[in-house]
Amino acid sequence: MDQIATISIEGKTYSLPIIKGSLGDKALDITHLRTDTGYITLDSGFKNTGAIRSTITFLDGEKGELLYRGYPIEQLAEKSTFLDVSYLLINGELPTVEQSKKFQTDIKKFQLVNEELFKILDGFPRSAHPMGILCSLTCALTAFNPDAIGVHSGEELQESLLKLLAKFPVLAAWTHRKRQGLIHTYPDNQLDYPSNILKMLFSLPTESYEINPVISRALDKLLILHADHEQNCSTSTVHLVGSAHAGLFASVSSGVSALWGRLHGGANEAVIEMLENILKDGGNLKKWIEKAKDKNDPFRMMGFGHRIYRNFDPRARIIKKTTEEVLNQLGIHDPLLDLAMKLEDTALKDSYFIERRLYPNVDFYSGIIYRAIGIPNEMFTVMFAIGRLPGWMAHWKEMRIDGEPIGRPRQVYTGHTKRDVKDYV
Repeated sequence: MDQIATISIEGKTYSLPIIKGSLGDKALDITHLRTDTGYITLDSGFKNTGAIRSTITFLDGEKGELLYRGYPIEQLAEKSTFLDVSYLLINGELPTVEQSKKFQTDIKKFQLVNEELFKILDGFPRSAHPMGILCSLTCALTAFNPDAIGVHSGEELQESLLKLLAKFPVLAAWTHRKRQGLIHTYPDNQLDYPSNILKMLFSLPTESYEINPVISRALDKLLILHADHEQNCSTSTVHLVGSAHAGLFASVSSGVSALWGRLHGGANEAVIEMLENILKDGGNLKKWIEKAKDKNDPFRMMGFGHRIYRNFDPRARIIKKTTEEVLNQLGIHDPLLDLAMKLEDTALKDSYFIERRLYPNVDFYSGIIYRAIGIPNEMFTVMFAIGRLPGWMAHWKEMRIDGEPIGRPRQVYTGHTKRDVKDYV
């Protein structure tokens, strides 16, 4: 027998079905609450509202656990590639060797981007923020791929997903090179996905570009760690826009815009900016740590703690080791990166941070890696977007297949009561 909860409103009792997830999630089904009672629920920020049922990602903030389709993030980061994880998120299972090869081949088939799109890119000033450019170019893909607007078969849907997974890094690289005043580059079908991204970002026409396998694998891990994170702000945005049956490219473009926000994808950029400010102030960590402890001081230590994870961010544990490998491989002596390592060491030993479980999160380490390999601060969120792309697409696909209704949140109106317009002429 299904479990139910009861709620009493104005002397009447109503039953609410209890929904249980496969790993212990519990929810009250309020689908018919307004129809039955005349009441809605108020949940600012949707912190306690489940909008969908999903089979894609599970996270437990208390335990510090993150699963993609049931697989622990630690195992995927160690044993899989980003494209295999993308296949997993989009299709539900890890690919076989044959499926993996075909997936890579299919992506390479769609990597070329229509040259006319470059004319749109050329219209942006070099001062434009990369996320604004990427958002516009992603949406513009619709004009060059009109069949991707309305997907009417599994084959059309899959082709749309492959096209975006193939072309999105090209758009990101073109965005970076526009900012740097460099000619745009093309994909190299001889390279794997992360190596291709690095070459498109950094190669010069006057010299050969050598792939550093340590850097390529580090980027691959970062993309895996960012691939999905349940119903976060940008994923929910993609879901809401897609629920209106907007096309894949337009829906993902909306996710790019949401990710642009400083409270979401801009966190790793904020970490580096914070470290730069501390360095400009003389590098006195003790002073800034005390500022972080002062409740009356508006300063906040960026890159520490997480609004979901109450213990250590499981992704941070993985990328911390990778960060050390990258810095050792490159032999970089950057005062800012040295400061970051000192800050990490100091915070992990400080009782204030320990008691409040304010451990370094994935944004802290990802910003350090991106800076070390030469990616400018303003491109950090673009790199985040490349990683998050398969998660956005997986949720969009799940919604379309499941036939989710159009999203339409309610509100509690607190404005003026009904009033008449007075003569004012």
